[in-house]
Amino acid sequence: MTPAQLDFAWRTHRGQVRARNEDAVLVHPEQGVIVIADGIGGASAGDVASRLATEVISSRLLRQAPSRTDARRALLLLGAAVDEANSTVYERASHQPGLAGMGTTVVVGYVGATWLAYGHVGDSRLYLLRGGELHQLTSDHSFIQEVVDQGFFPSRADAREYGINENVLTRAVGSTAHVTASTDVIDLAPGDLFLFCTDGLSGMVPQNDLCHLLSAAEGSLDALADTLVHLACKGGGVDNITLVLMRVKALADGG
Repeated sequence: MTPAQLDFAWRTHRGQVRARNEDAVLVHPEQGVIVIADGIGGASAGDVASRLATEVISSRLLRQAPSRTDARRALLLLGAAVDEANSTVYERASHQPGLAGMGTTVVVGYVGATWLAYGHVGDSRLYLLRGGELHQLTSDHSFIQEVVDQGFFPSRADAREYGINENVLTRAVGSTAHVTASTDVIDLAPGDLFLFCTDGLSGMVPQNDLCHLLSAAEGSLDALADTLVHLACKGGGVDNITLVLMRVKALADGG
C-alpha cells in the first residue's frame, strides 16, 4: 500500500546527441521506491552499469522494506543497497573484459509514512519544490563541486569560467570496490513536488526555469515530465535525459 498519497511521472530519453541511452530508471509507486542511474559517459558499457544498479537497489529495497515509521533503518538500508549495487557492478566489470571501466551515478528515494529517505552517488540530483522555492537536496560528487565547497571558487560558474570540467566525478558506483552513498531524510508536506534527475536534465535546463515550470504545474505530472524532456532536448540534448516527478497529495493516516 502506498505510504502516502502520491502522484508519479517518469521519463527516460536518449537526447539529441548520444547514440544510445545509458540512463536507467525504476519506479515502484505502491512501495514508494524510486531509483535512477546515469551510466558514466565515455566508459565501457555505461548502460549495463546503470541497469544493474537500478535493479539491485530496487530489489534490495523491495525485499527488505523497513517500517514506514523507521527512517533511521531506511537510511541504513539505502546505504547497504547502494553498496551492494556497487559490488555487483565492480565484480561484473572485473570479470568481463568488455565491461571493464563501467560505472554509474545513482539517486534513490524510499517514501515512509511522513518522510522521504534518499541517497545518491555522483552528480544525479534530487530537488524539492516547496512553497514556491526550489531546493537542491543533493550535492554533486564531482571535482567542480569539491573545489567550490573547499573555497577555491565562489561559485560553479566561476569554476567553469576558469576551465574546471563539470563532468569529472569524485565518486561513482562501480569505480572502486566499495562506495559510500550520501544519505539523508526529509519530512514530507502536502504539496511537495520532488524531482529526481540525471545531469542530462539539470545540465540543460537552468534551475530558475526548473523552479518556474515546477511551480506552474497543475493536474497530471505527465505533461510536466514531457515538457522537461522537450526543454532539455531544445537546450542541446547533449546527454541522456532521465527524470522522476513525485508529488505529495496527502500524508499517511491523515498526516
